[in-house]
Amino acid sequence: MKKIESVKEFVEKIDATKKVNPKDLSSDQDLTIALMNLISIEEHLVFSGAKTGKTSFYDLIEGIRETRKTLMQKVIPAYEGEVWCISKHLLAASMRLIEVGTKQQSLGHKEEAYKLFDQAYELYCLFWGLNMNMINTDDVKWVEDNMDDIKKLSAKISTEDKSPKETKPQGAMAKMKAFVRKAVDCCIE
Repeated sequence: MKKIESVKEFVEKIDATKKVNPKDLSSDQDLTIALMNLISIEEHLVFSGAKTGKTSFYDLIEGIRETRKTLMQKVIPAYEGEVWCISKHLLAASMRLIEVGTKQQSLGHKEEAYKLFDQAYELYCLFWGLNMNMINTDDVKWVEDNMDDIKKLSAKISTEDKSPKETKPQGAMAKMKAFVRKAVDCCIE
């Protein structure tokens, strides 16, 4: 996988994808949601086997795991070290936080749910940041970029997104969330 050298190149690459076939823009995002569910299925099969004592649940894990691995290769074709495993756990944790947030919301604990949803989205953005080479894994810090490009993109994002809770990105995680919000937009038609 070619490392993206600048924010400008990243944005141009995403924009080019939108222009070629905007309906396919969300396919990687959809695939990550499918991966989250496959990871959850693996976990549920383990617990179902343990709770019921039926090993037939355990026997289903291998097929689900092979499907997950094959699909993960479409999103993460090349990686170094533990990136594959880290990516899997980021998706799994994101999915679990979404589920816990949904339960909190149904109990009427909306503020707690909103915090959990934000945390889930941060982990999801970390997944994309790691797999789009936006994070320098040598020292696990934000990849420094041309500050002019970052300021221009931050200004563009803050003028396009006029929601009252939204502020200009401030740190590495906020910048990554802003980039992912723009890049992985499943609603562009």
